[in-house]
Amino acid sequence: MLEVKHLTKKYGSFTALKDINLTLDRGVYGILGANGAGKSTFLNLITDNIPRTEGEILYDGKDILSLGASFRKRVGYTPQLQGMYEDFTAGQFLRYIGALKGMKHGRCKEQTREVLELVGLGHVAHKKLGSFSGGMRQRVLLAAAMLDDPEILILDEPTAGLDPEERIRLRNHIAELAVNRTVLLATHVVSDIECIAQKVILMKKGELLRFSSPLELLEEIQGKVREYTGTFEEVNRYKEIYGKGQIMRRRAGFVFRAAEEELPEEFVPVDDVTLEDVYLFYAEGREQEVSGKEKSEDEKEE
Repeated sequence: MLEVKHLTKKYGSFTALKDINLTLDRGVYGILGANGAGKSTFLNLITDNIPRTEGEILYDGKDILSLGASFRKRVGYTPQLQGMYEDFTAGQFLRYIGALKGMKHGRCKEQTREVLELVGLGHVAHKKLGSFSGGMRQRVLLAAAMLDDPEILILDEPTAGLDPEERIRLRNHIAELAVNRTVLLATHVVSDIECIAQKVILMKKGELLRFSSPLELLEEIQGKVREYTGTFEEVNRYKEIYGKGQIMRRRAGFVFRAAEEELPEEFVPVDDVTLEDVYLFYAEGREQEVSGKEKSEDEKEE
């Protein structure tokens, strides 16, 4: 079990992460938020790549700082940006990563075959990485993270830049790997976590907005997602008024879809609520609420 208590990260006067509290067990936890939400900072703190400002990160009741290398050995990590040696074959690259992890040669060689098969790349183990597609490269990185049987798997934007077919294939592999592990999957692509996440960690500007199952989040905003159908000029005008929401094109015309507490009567309720609607509803609304609180506290101090 991984416990995060009052986790905070500051860079001078800038707070990148503010008072995060979570308890994580086995399964997939989707970390959802726009660029700058604090996703990568959160993951780098859990992997002990950067020092925390405040708070604790406990693994089975012990702080990861006291566990040191024994904790890091339990973690498999795929960062958002990672270089690869183009002239290495997939097998050579994984054996290289295994050596960096301190794995014995025989065990590393055996596991290289196993994890490449697991991500559907066993048949190209002897091909050079320079010939691989973007999706194949991401699967190699996922296989590298799986070496040495980690109990915690941390994936930072693993489907970035992939086409829809590759994205679906990769997230199916991730779901299979999560049966006996804790998987943290950070992304700004909602569909990556909508089907496979046990719980969603919704972040905005370094704060934790929600920590619930996808079903609970969808139920919370039932009746608050509505659509207006009209000309492009009409729906674009509503987009300018509300500043958030989606413009879509359908057979009946252009549609403006928004998640708000209150919308005009001409907006029709929808039943097919998605996590994308959840994100728009909570991320925008909560931000305004927090800003209002901060302002009133400043006024009190004055």
